[in-house]
Amino acid sequence: MKALVIGANGQIGKHIVNQLKKSDEHTVRAMVRKEEQAEELKKNGIDAVIANLEGSKKSLVKAAKGCDAVIFTAGSGGSTGADKTLLIDLDGAVKAIEAAEETGVERFVMVSALQANNREKWSEKIRHYYVAKHYADRMLEASNLNYTIVRPGGLLNEDGTGKVHIAGNLDERGFVPREDVAATVIASLSEENTHKQAFDLVSGETAIADSLKNL
Repeated sequence: MKALVIGANGQIGKHIVNQLKKSDEHTVRAMVRKEEQAEELKKNGIDAVIANLEGSKKSLVKAAKGCDAVIFTAGSGGSTGADKTLLIDLDGAVKAIEAAEETGVERFVMVSALQANNREKWSEKIRHYYVAKHYADRMLEASNLNYTIVRPGGLLNEDGTGKVHIAGNLDERGFVPREDVAATVIASLSEENTHKQAFDLVSGETAIADSLKNL
């Protein structure tokens, strides 16, 4: 399966691209915003395209052509205002969903946020971020795509353990290495048990593949 990674230059995105590059099952196309980013990826033998989530849907359609799946892991980042969050995390995600439908891509994996589906659990400080994630997820669920929504907890830069805890809803807050988020996203691509499913993800004691099969 060839996957277009939107947000390939982000912290989770880099892990996803690197893991897909090493995969025997999947191939990768990385979508980035800048020429120098694309050139660096190409030097490392990675198919790369340039497109901007604030640009036209047409550019996303072009980027997705020839791919079997889209992985959306883009975000405006913590240093931007609420306006950028809505433009990237919400409208950018919706444009990616529409582009996937238009291109004929069937599989779509969204990286969201822990408890984005549950308003009562949202942090007031970044409520705009949860609003963006919540409605992007709902648009994906309402689409014709075969989706999986991964909602990770607090993100860590430490090495992954390969062991996680996932459930449709997790009451407790938790953390998870970005490397394990990436591995879960990639494992979800071909795990039929994740089709049309959304789940919270934190570190745990169960291997990623087994966690997904038991979802």
